[in-house]
Amino acid sequence: MTAPGRRSSTFTRLLRHGFTDPSAAERLLEGAELAELRADPVLLEALGATADPDLALLGLVRLLEAQPDPTARRELLDTLIAAKPLRDRLLGVLGASEALADHLARHAGDWQALVTYEPRDLHRGVEEFERGLAEATDPVSLRVAYRRCLLSIAARDVCGTIDVAETAAELADLATATLRAALALAEADAPEDAARCRLAVIAMGKCGGHELNYVSDVDVIFVGEPAEAEADETKALRAATSLASHMMRICSETTVEGSIWPVDANLRPEGRNGPLVRTLSSHVAYYQRWAKTWEFQALLKARPVAGDPGLGAEYVAALQPLVWQAADRENFVPDVQKMRRRVVENIPVAEVDRQLKLGPGGLRDVEFAVQLLQLVHGRADTSLHSGTTLDALAALAAGGYVGRADAAQLDEAYRFLRSMEHRIQLHRLRRTHLVPEDEADLRRMGRSLGMRNDPVAELLRAWKRHAAVVRRLHEKIFYRPLLDAVAQLAPGEARLSPEAARERLVALGYADPAAALRHLEALASGVTRKAAIQRTLLPVLLGWFADSADPDTGLLNFRKVSDALGTTPWYLRLLRDEGAAAENLARVLSAGRLAPDLLMRAPEAVALLGDGVAGGLLPRGRAQLEQETLAAVRRADDAVQAVTAVRGVRRRELFRTAAADIVGSYGTEAQPVEADQGALVDLVGGAVSDLTAATLAGTLRAVVREKWGDVLPTRFAIIGMGRFGGRELGYGSDADVLFVHEPRDGVDEREAGDAANKVVSEMRRLLQVPSADPPLLIDADLRPEGRSGPLVRTLKSYEAYYRRWSLGWESHALLRAEFVAGDEELGARFIELVDPLRYPAGGLGEDAVREIRRLKARMESERLPRGADPKLHAKLGPGGLSDVEWTVQLFQLRHGHEIAGLRTTGTRAALAAARDAGLVSEEDTATLDEAWVLATRVRNAVMLVRGRAGDTFPSDPRELAAVGRYLGHGSGHAGDMLDEYRRTARRARTVVEDLFYA
Repeated sequence: MTAPGRRSSTFTRLLRHGFTDPSAAERLLEGAELAELRADPVLLEALGATADPDLALLGLVRLLEAQPDPTARRELLDTLIAAKPLRDRLLGVLGASEALADHLARHAGDWQALVTYEPRDLHRGVEEFERGLAEATDPVSLRVAYRRCLLSIAARDVCGTIDVAETAAELADLATATLRAALALAEADAPEDAARCRLAVIAMGKCGGHELNYVSDVDVIFVGEPAEAEADETKALRAATSLASHMMRICSETTVEGSIWPVDANLRPEGRNGPLVRTLSSHVAYYQRWAKTWEFQALLKARPVAGDPGLGAEYVAALQPLVWQAADRENFVPDVQKMRRRVVENIPVAEVDRQLKLGPGGLRDVEFAVQLLQLVHGRADTSLHSGTTLDALAALAAGGYVGRADAAQLDEAYRFLRSMEHRIQLHRLRRTHLVPEDEADLRRMGRSLGMRNDPVAELLRAWKRHAAVVRRLHEKIFYRPLLDAVAQLAPGEARLSPEAARERLVALGYADPAAALRHLEALASGVTRKAAIQRTLLPVLLGWFADSADPDTGLLNFRKVSDALGTTPWYLRLLRDEGAAAENLARVLSAGRLAPDLLMRAPEAVALLGDGVAGGLLPRGRAQLEQETLAAVRRADDAVQAVTAVRGVRRRELFRTAAADIVGSYGTEAQPVEADQGALVDLVGGAVSDLTAATLAGTLRAVVREKWGDVLPTRFAIIGMGRFGGRELGYGSDADVLFVHEPRDGVDEREAGDAANKVVSEMRRLLQVPSADPPLLIDADLRPEGRSGPLVRTLKSYEAYYRRWSLGWESHALLRAEFVAGDEELGARFIELVDPLRYPAGGLGEDAVREIRRLKARMESERLPRGADPKLHAKLGPGGLSDVEWTVQLFQLRHGHEIAGLRTTGTRAALAAARDAGLVSEEDTATLDEAWVLATRVRNAVMLVRGRAGDTFPSDPRELAAVGRYLGHGSGHAGDMLDEYRRTARRARTVVEDLFYA
C-alpha cells in the first residue's frame, strides 16, 4: 500500500512512459480487464510508444469490455502479449485515433484485421480492398467494411510500415474499391437502369491523383453512354444519372454507422448547374469550347476508377490531349496570374496562420506550382503526365524544369505537411486542414511524428520551418531554372532548353521572352560575386514582376538600375539583406513609368526602399523638407546651383511618395494592402503638397539671395490655391498660387513691385529649366482679373480689388487659399483679408447660389474634352471630383461663417464637418467621399502608369491593367474596375443632384 502523500511506483512509471494523466491510467490498469497485465512491462512499453498513451489505454480497456465473452477477451490479451506486430498496430491506432477506437468498441471482432502480417499486407491495392468490401450488401455494412479496411491502413501508417505517399495511395485505392462497391449496390437495386446504360466514374482531385487524405471529399465526374449504339440516348442518360445519384448517396448519407465521405461531382462541366452525367461527346465539346484554365488543371488528375472501364479509357484518351494544349489558349496567361495569387480572403482571419492547406506556405502552394509547371512543359514532355504531386515533382526535377535541390526541399516539406494533415484528420476522422490549438492535440501529433523530448515545441518548429521553405520556394521554382538556362552549369546538370524557357516566361506573363532571357543572361551570367547574388535574388524578383501588369518593363528597369548601381558595394547587399527592399523595388519598377523614371535619374534613391534606419518610405513633413532645401541653398554658389539642388530633393521625395503609394496599393509580404484607400489619397496629397511648398520656399530663398542678399526690398508671400491650398496635389499637378507683397518701410512702391515681379519671373524660369529633374509649373491664373491682371499685387491692391470688383467665382476659388511660403506674417494677413469673402456673414443669397450652379453647368458642357466618355472622366464627369468639390464648397460658402469646421481648405475635412453639422446625411457623406477618393486614385494611377497626367482611364490594355492593379483589381478584371467606377460615380451624381442642384 502506498503511504499517504507519496506516489506509487506505478504512477512514476506511467509518467516516465508518457502518460499525462497517470492517476486515471492507474485506475484503468487496476480494473478487472487488465488485471493479468497491469505489471507486464511489455504493455507499458508498448503504450508509451504510442502517440497518446492515455488515449491508447482507454481504447484498449473499451475494446476488452466490448468482447462478447471471456474466451474472446482471453484471445485478444494473449495475442496482444505474444504478437508484437498486432500489439504495435492495435495500440498505435488506439493512441492516434479516437474515431477508430469507437469503431473497434462497436465492432469488437475487427481487431482481427490487424493480426495478418504477410508481405502482401504491407502494400495493399485495389484488389485487396475489393476483397475486404466484398461481403457488404447494403450502405451500413459497406461502412463497417470500409472502416475495417481503413483500420489496416491507419495501423501500418502510424507504425511506419508505409510512408505518407504510400498511405495516400492506399487511401485512394480504398476509395476506388468503395466507389465500385457502391456502384454495384446501386446497380443491384436498379438492374433495368444498369442494363440501359454504360456509366464510367472518373476520379478527380486527390483521389484521381492517387494521394487521398483520411477524410476528404472524393471528387468525381460521370460519363454515360447508351448500352447499345442504337438505343435512346436520353433514356440512357436518365438511367445513368439515377445510378450515379444513388451511388453518391450510398457513400455520402449518414447512417447508424455514420457516412463514408461525400462524393462531390462539382468539377463536372458547368459545375452544379450542369447535368450530373454527360456523354463523351458532350464532355469533349464543352472542354473544346467553354472550359477555363482551372478546369484543364483539374483534368491533370482525371483517372477512371469505377463503372465501364472501356468508356473510362475513352474519356481519358479524348480529353488528355486538350489538357496539354491549355497553355496555348488565349486567356492562359491572365488565368495563371489570377490562379498564382493566393486566395486567402475567404479564410477567417483567426484561421489563416493555422491552415495547412490554403494558408501561406501550405499544401496548395506546392500542388499549384507543380501543376502549373506540368501544364506549361507537359506539351512537349510526356514524362510530366502524372496526377500525383510527388511523382510529378520528381519528373520536373529529372527534366531540369525544377532545380534538384529545390525539388528535394519541396518534397520533404510536402511529405511533412501531408503527415500533419493525416494525423489531424485521423484523430476523429473529420475533414479539417487546421492545425489544432489545444496542447494535448499538438502533443499527440508531435509524438505520432516521432517527436518525444518536447513534442509540442518540436512540432511547431518543424511546421513553421517547412512552411517557410514552401513559401520561399513555391515562387522560386518557376524562375530559378530560367537562370540556369542562361548560366554555366556543372557537367551533367539538367537545364531548361531555350524553347522551354521561352514557354515558361510566356506562361508567366512576359510578352517578350527573348528580351527577358537576354536581361537574365546579362544580370546572372559569370562567376563574380555580383552575378552570384543576382542568381539568388532574381528567382524571387521575377515572381514579383510577373505579379504586375507589365513584367517585361519591371525586368528591364531592374537591369537598368543594376547596371547603374552594380559596382556600388551597398546596392546588392541592400536587396539581399534588407527584408523589404527587394520586394519594394520589384513593385515600384513594374508599376508604371513615373516611379522608375524618377529612380533612373538618381538610382541611389533605391536606398529609400530598405527597411533599416536609413531607409523607410514614410513621407517627410514640411518643416523637415524646408530645412533640407534651405540648407542646400546656403551651400550653393549661385541660384542655378541652388535650385538644381532643391529640384533634386523634390525628385527624390516624389520617388519616396510614389514608392510608398505603390507599396501600399499593391501590398507586400511585409506590408499588406492598405485597406483605407482614403489614407493613401491623403498620404499622397499631403506629401506632394508639403514637398511643393518646400520647393517654392527653397527657390524663393535662392532667388532673393542671388539678387538682393538676405533681404528683399519688399515682404513677399506665396498663397497656395486649388489642390495645392487644399493639400490635395497629385503627382502631375501644377502649383496654383497667388503672389502678394508689401513694400518694406522706406522702399518705393515701384521698386518693391519690380523686385517682386523679378522674383516671380526668376522662380518660374528656374523651376522649368530642362534638366534630369521634373519641372514644377507655377500657375497664377486664379489671381484677380486672371491672366489679364498683374502677376503680383500688394496686400492693399488685393484689398481694394476684392472690396470693389471681386466676382463670385473668386470667392469660390479663395476657399482653397492657404499660406505656403515666404513671409508668414504677410501670408496670415492675406488669409485674414479673404476670410470674409469666402465665409460671408449671412451666407450666400439665392442669386449667388444660382450663379454658382450656372457656372458649374457651363463648365460641365464646355470644358469636357471632345470625344471623352463623361462617365469615365475622373475630374469633370458626373460624380467626379468637380461634382463632389463644388457640392462641398457650396456648403462652405453658405455656412462657413457660422460653422467653424467648414473653414478648412480640404475637401474631405469639409465634407466631414458638413456631416457633423447635420447638413449632409451619414450615407450621402460616405457616397461622396468614396467617389472623391476613387476619382483621385484614378488620376494618381494614370500618372504613375503613364508618366503624364490624365483624367481618364488609358485605352492601352497594358496600361489599363496596370491602373486596375493599382486600384486593387487583379489581372483580367479591367472591366470590373470600369464598372465599379461607373457605379460609384453614378451614386455620387445622384447625391450631388439632391444637394447641389436641388
